[in-house]
Amino acid sequence: MSEREDALLVLSDGTVFEGEAAGALGQMGVATGELVFNTALSGYQEVVTDPSYAGQIIAFTYPHIGNYGTTPEDDEARRPFCNGVVVRDLVPVGSNWRSEEGFEEFLQRRKVPAITGVDTRRLTRHVREAGALPCAMGTSGEAALRRAAAEAPSTTGQDLVKGVTIEHPMTRGSGPRRVVVFDFGVKETMIRHLAATATLTVVPASTSASEVLAMEPHGVFLSNGPGDPAPLAGPVATVADLLGRVPIFGICLGHQILGLAMGGTTYKLLFGHHGTNHPVRRLLTGAVEITSQNHNYALEAGSIPGAQVTHVNLNDGVVEGISLPSAAAFSVQYHPEAGPGPHDARYLFDEFEALMVAGVPGGRT
Repeated sequence: MSEREDALLVLSDGTVFEGEAAGALGQMGVATGELVFNTALSGYQEVVTDPSYAGQIIAFTYPHIGNYGTTPEDDEARRPFCNGVVVRDLVPVGSNWRSEEGFEEFLQRRKVPAITGVDTRRLTRHVREAGALPCAMGTSGEAALRRAAAEAPSTTGQDLVKGVTIEHPMTRGSGPRRVVVFDFGVKETMIRHLAATATLTVVPASTSASEVLAMEPHGVFLSNGPGDPAPLAGPVATVADLLGRVPIFGICLGHQILGLAMGGTTYKLLFGHHGTNHPVRRLLTGAVEITSQNHNYALEAGSIPGAQVTHVNLNDGVVEGISLPSAAAFSVQYHPEAGPGPHDARYLFDEFEALMVAGVPGGRT
């Protein structure tokens, strides 16, 4: 491998980290985005291809990234939507029988900028105190990067869903149930789980309630997705119109949209939840689930009239699940499909199946 070009990572508060250009950074010169850190020990390809990272630059806390290469089977979307990647040590040669391409070659081909050699332990400690900050990384010199970081927007107030959702409906699966999947940035692993027992119609985020009901679904699924739910007035209004008419299951951004549709409010976390080891208590049984999470926003506790809180994060008390039995609707903030991550919460897909069988109690028309 040729010698790497020196590069810098500059946060909007002026903090500077030294490193070397990797991935597509050398060709781009400067990359900007909101910096967050992810604590997963593996699954870097699934993380980078998760549409929920649109508008963000991902710093991996695990020091060695790229150990086992990449394979198209692990892509979670048609392309990466993240703005960049920060690592301590980008492993040059991946070793795994499934590997078809090295991680850096994957980043270069997908035009994802990266910086390696960064002190990610220091970076993570800083973000834990300062919060998720806009940043700039590149080879253009410190002065230019400081200007770029100062001008880089945060995810707050942006509709990032419109940049990741599909343009036209598509069909997946062949099961007996009919499920409409709202693509707010849906992951391939979610689609695989749902398609195992249902025929799916994946629709754009802008699809109306009347269009959904015309498909006569047994259930509606609200997917994960990027950024701030507050600007998504259209999807929120659509979900509010669907409540009580068809069973609804939401995950991550879909959980927040469902909460807003019920009359709740959301807020931004200091640095978000990004990783595969978050403990969540299921209040019905008291059981603790280890969960995969990726979000910067959360539902405000106590803001949703009539809804039951079903799950709570044991680290910081964030609302991790809600239910509205009268409307046959429920959602979780974390990722039960867990790609990557633990499988403790996959029972939620069975609960959605049971909800579709039972239907909406006295459902409205």
